[in-house]
Amino acid sequence: MSEFTQRELADKLLACAGESEGVDLTTGEALDTPFIELGYDSLALLQVTGVIKREYGVELSDDAVVEAETPRLLLKMINASLPEPA
Repeated sequence: MSEFTQRELADKLLACAGESEGVDLTTGEALDTPFIELGYDSLALLQVTGVIKREYGVELSDDAVVEAETPRLLLKMINASLPEPA
């Protein structure tokens, strides 16, 4: 996998933590909106990153996940940690 996309993050958030009312996680505006304003707390993010770790081999510390306040920051961390393709 060369890049983890905003769509993939949105799908994982929906599958793990459910949908927040009136929030479209795939818009450019959502990228810079704090997760708390999108309706996702740190527990939801830790659950999502646990799934991403199992499925993609991306290992992020709990502290790093909590520091990633927006989808853009979390995507940056995930993509920087993706294993190199074989």
